[in-house]
Amino acid sequence: MQQEQNTPESAEPAVADENKEVTPSLEEMLRLAELKAEEHHDAWLRAKAETENVRRRGLEEAEKARKFAVEKFAGELLAVKDSLEAALATGDNATLDSLKSGVELTLRQLASVFEKQNLIEINPLGQKFDPNVHQAIGVVEGEGESNTVANVLQKGYLLNDRVLRPALVQVFK
Repeated sequence: MQQEQNTPESAEPAVADENKEVTPSLEEMLRLAELKAEEHHDAWLRAKAETENVRRRGLEEAEKARKFAVEKFAGELLAVKDSLEAALATGDNATLDSLKSGVELTLRQLASVFEKQNLIEINPLGQKFDPNVHQAIGVVEGEGESNTVANVLQKGYLLNDRVLRPALVQVFK
């Protein structure tokens, strides 16, 4: 019988040991909470650094885009400049007709560049005056319909449907 009595008594300390292992001490809980807090703080610092890097890269890319926005357009204009320089290099040997044909060719090159870049010419002769794309600098007497463009003093231009320069016009009274 003593063995029977010892068995239940020996089982009780084992249960008590299991309970101690199952519920961690306050010190252990605090240490685990501090470790989790440190992990979260580290993750936050990494996320903050990544966000700062993305912001910095975005600013650098925007600056490059602003700096080199006209690169393609400028590259296409080089051919026009080369043609003008070649016309001037012909010197005294060039006839008036050859100079004129060279200038016409250069103008066609420039018009082609403008077309590729969606730079559209506004030549409103005979059209109704539109203050959104025309700038009236005078009124003339004539046999045209009132408020219609009589003379175009300087052509205007649109860039992607936005007025780059309004056409300078005179309108009929």
